[in-house]
Amino acid sequence: MTDSPISTTREGDLLIVTSNNPPVNALGAAVRTGLTAALDEAEGDDSIKALVLRCEGRTFFAGADITEFGKPPVEPLLPAVIERMEAFGKPIVAAIHGTALGGGCETALGCHYRIAVPSAKIGTPEVKLGLLPGAGGTQRLPRVATVELALEMTAKGDPISAKKAHEAGLIDRLAGEDTLREEAIAFANEIKDARPIPRVSEMEAKADAGVFDEFRKANARKFHGFDAPEANIKCVEAATQMPFKEGIAFEREQFGKLMFGSQSAAMRHLFFAERKAAKIDDVPSDIQLREIKKVGVIGAGTMGGGISMNFLQAGYPVTIVEMKQEALDSGTGVIRKNYENSAAKGRFTNDQVEQWMGQLTGSLSQDDLADCDLIIEAVFENMDVKKEIFGNLDRICKPGAILASNTSYLDVNEIAAATNRPGDVVGMHFFSPANVMKLLEVVRGEKTDKDVLATVMDVAKKIRKVAVVAGVCDGFIGNRMLKPRQVEANKLLMEGATPSQIDKVHTDFGMPMGPFQMADLAGVDIGWHRDPTRIENIRDALAAEDRWGQKKGAGFYDYDEKRRPSPSPRVAEIIEDFRKKSNAEVREISDEEIMERTLYPMVNEGALILEEGIAQRASDIDVVWIYGYGWPVYRGGPMFWADLEGAKKILAGLEKHEDKFDFKISKLLREKADKGERFN
Repeated sequence: MTDSPISTTREGDLLIVTSNNPPVNALGAAVRTGLTAALDEAEGDDSIKALVLRCEGRTFFAGADITEFGKPPVEPLLPAVIERMEAFGKPIVAAIHGTALGGGCETALGCHYRIAVPSAKIGTPEVKLGLLPGAGGTQRLPRVATVELALEMTAKGDPISAKKAHEAGLIDRLAGEDTLREEAIAFANEIKDARPIPRVSEMEAKADAGVFDEFRKANARKFHGFDAPEANIKCVEAATQMPFKEGIAFEREQFGKLMFGSQSAAMRHLFFAERKAAKIDDVPSDIQLREIKKVGVIGAGTMGGGISMNFLQAGYPVTIVEMKQEALDSGTGVIRKNYENSAAKGRFTNDQVEQWMGQLTGSLSQDDLADCDLIIEAVFENMDVKKEIFGNLDRICKPGAILASNTSYLDVNEIAAATNRPGDVVGMHFFSPANVMKLLEVVRGEKTDKDVLATVMDVAKKIRKVAVVAGVCDGFIGNRMLKPRQVEANKLLMEGATPSQIDKVHTDFGMPMGPFQMADLAGVDIGWHRDPTRIENIRDALAAEDRWGQKKGAGFYDYDEKRRPSPSPRVAEIIEDFRKKSNAEVREISDEEIMERTLYPMVNEGALILEEGIAQRASDIDVVWIYGYGWPVYRGGPMFWADLEGAKKILAGLEKHEDKFDFKISKLLREKADKGERFN
């Protein structure tokens, strides 16, 4: 088979079918066609007694070709190829290394025997794209393994080890890491004359009473709002109640609903958006990167400590600097405690903890950063303090060192101007807790060198962050879009809404918390002027009464000892006092108005960000909000959600309340509405 990713060779009376479709042997149309041709070859040659299906490169079939999703199907379709394999009159052995994920796992299940190296991973992660295994996976998995394992694999989507798969019966035999091909051939020779040929579709799926309801209950919080987990559960349940062919028909029906639904479209959008975000339009992909061997962090507080943990775990030696020994000891102590707590839960080993702590050096002098290649300032948000630090770094640091600020709002250009090397200065805005949150806003100053930008994006991958490039403005992408939501939420309080009503609209939408729940978590006192006699707004009044949020047991809500919130009578009094003082017209506020005045302005601000070139593309904004602020994944980000709603609807909702807004409606949004276009 020339010009095909599938090749065949003979080993005695065996046909070795090999896929070579880098990088991950995706099961695209050419691969499916090649597999069909290989089956034709084996079927037409009586001297062939069995087949071995294997892959070159770093992995077995790692899944379907995602670029085909949402497009007209190209035959042969994967379910038909797998069905033909399973019904084949000669035994087929799947030889698995790397990963057998999604369609790869389903292909392996369509074979009659499976052998794998111990390091291999087996899984059906389609649920993470809002889908289910659509080539028989939900019907074959519970038949060959347990129903409980099939539920875990399909509805949660996490892969399992080859060892666990072997114990469950998914894998028939484990092979040596370097001898898979030879052992697969030996295995095929063992079973080539064995009859009957085992076919998973002929097995029975059995489940104990209540297993499905118990699984739903145990995962209710994790699955809340998502359509795909329940569809996966229903399909596995069908495998225990229906004959195989009926179960397959049910699976395909459910797959079609998900594939053409908005949630899967949103989750697939995010999959591609994350990859696009790594590309910078005017920076060549082959640009020479700066070498980063050692990292410095200024500030050992919550942010500095979390930032340091990222680099330590990625293998970078870190020097962390504080002004006082007490603060330094506290910060490094928190880092150790965090690591030890994770080790106690089995996430790390004690040896790893000691290795990472061994790479951490504490210091009270910025002079000790002289040999660092990347220095990240993580002190509090004060421009004068930051400019002083960067002036010192300009004097101390070696030529070519990258100087980064973790600022979340301030002007990176002004910070860079405090140095004689503005090309070396960049923003690296980590999100709290920095050792957990995946997002990194990389802020490009007017004079930031291209190789600096490319290097920081590369480092972001190494510390396992999703990085998005932002231009310089107040709040960059994420916090800038947050501001109009908070402003409008505060106005709505004055007009008659309650904190719990506004928050509920957001949590019902899928956000992890609403504006006032978020304020209580972050701290009502953040940004407070610290003068209890100066009360200019509701937050001032709360802060003056020591209602600083969850940390004080009281904020916009009252909290019990387990930090569970309840509406506060005192807050209601404070809000009512402000309404009377301002002669506010109090009325009943609908949930629809809350949506139009808090979420729609975020879309408008995103459109302004695009107009001004602060973000490269709409999908970058979506990535920021999903990974940094908890925007529901199944809604694809604010700009993708706006595309689903339609720019015309968003514009109409904004115009309805235009007299109440302090911002202008985006010209770009108006253009999209007029032309019926999408942002993405």
